[in-house]
Amino acid sequence: MSDEHFMQQALNEARKAQEKGEVPIGAVVVMNGQIIGRGHNQVEMLTDCTAHAEMIALTAAFNYMGAKYLPEATLYVTLEPCVMCAGALYWSKIGRIVYAAPDDKNGYRRVTGEKSPFHPKTKIETGLRGEESLSMVKAFFAARRK
Repeated sequence: MSDEHFMQQALNEARKAQEKGEVPIGAVVVMNGQIIGRGHNQVEMLTDCTAHAEMIALTAAFNYMGAKYLPEATLYVTLEPCVMCAGALYWSKIGRIVYAAPDDKNGYRRVTGEKSPFHPKTKIETGLRGEESLSMVKAFFAARRK
């Protein structure tokens, strides 16, 4: 399975969030070519500001693995993680993060600048399906402003 395939799965999760009136962000955690955790934003549904896609996908992956660290796993997420999610990803020791689009307003880089908040061994990749991800988020907020 390719990065493209797994990012498509994250985008599918984002669509689930959108259908529920949530900000359309989705995430999947993959290890050895298998999805071990899925998540999409559930902030409104759970009335919980920590119910971000990344947090839900990480929790599912920890439960699946029966472990608190994921050094061999990859997180695919449709938008740059916020500082809260970056902290959780740091503590998870996740091996790789692939995010589709930057989040200039709420992404971790807004706070950390060029300094990575992730574990020193974590590899970061960006841009895969970025335009599609951003267009979903922009359309969601445009519709809310009407």
